[in-house]
Amino acid sequence: MIKLIASDMDGTLLNSKGNLPEDFDKVADKLINKGVVLVAASGRQYYTLKNTFSNIKDDMVFLAENGAYVVYKNKELYSSIISKEEVIKIIESSRKIPGVDIVLCGKNGAYIENTEERFLTEVKKYYHKYEVVESLLEAKDDFVKVSLFDSLGAAENSNKVMNPLWGEKFKVTVSGEDWLDLINKDANKGNSLKVIQKLLNIDKNETMVFGDYFNDVEMLQEAYHSYAMMNAPEGVKKHSRFLAKTNDEDGVMRVIKEKVLKEA
Repeated sequence: MIKLIASDMDGTLLNSKGNLPEDFDKVADKLINKGVVLVAASGRQYYTLKNTFSNIKDDMVFLAENGAYVVYKNKELYSSIISKEEVIKIIESSRKIPGVDIVLCGKNGAYIENTEERFLTEVKKYYHKYEVVESLLEAKDDFVKVSLFDSLGAAENSNKVMNPLWGEKFKVTVSGEDWLDLINKDANKGNSLKVIQKLLNIDKNETMVFGDYFNDVEMLQEAYHSYAMMNAPEGVKKHSRFLAKTNDEDGVMRVIKEKVLKEA
């Protein structure tokens, strides 16, 4: 019996236009009434997820910032803080990379310096609560992630600089075509999912997970019912037990309705 369903957002639950499936609210209500715990697992910030699921925010676990910050019923379950000294060093390294803008991610919001239109459009997509500051070095918060928006392509540009520099100390992950994330080594979606499973006394066989990118791999490994999307890279698919149709075909909803709700 499935007791917990965790889904990534972009490229997984959301379609390519960034919208939830049309029948999401209806399906979510049925799952909640069955006692199934729903987890939104994303690189997006907590406030963005909370806004997206405002209708069921008190019934949902928010696994935000790629696992570095987890909140349930307005209560923090887990966080992994990067020291201010390390944050400063990461910022200084990032500033030397062409085509890169920095988002400093804290518990209380996100912080940016650049207000150029393309960058700001992307920031607004993922960070509901953000603040423009004169210098990131002066921002005050508990920081859980440093995210780089890379207009030249994260995998081929910033990752080739930051992984050799910081890969031994931090988890450096290409989380999208234009995004590179740095979080503490112990912070990932898989470890955060284990925290939730332990708290709620739910095991892998009772867990269903959906993901489409490399930042979902550890989470896929924490569930027997692990589904990679058909639109996922082959390197991600090999870590899942099953495949779901693409995000533009409502792959997550199709599996849930068939396997959990037992609908045709």
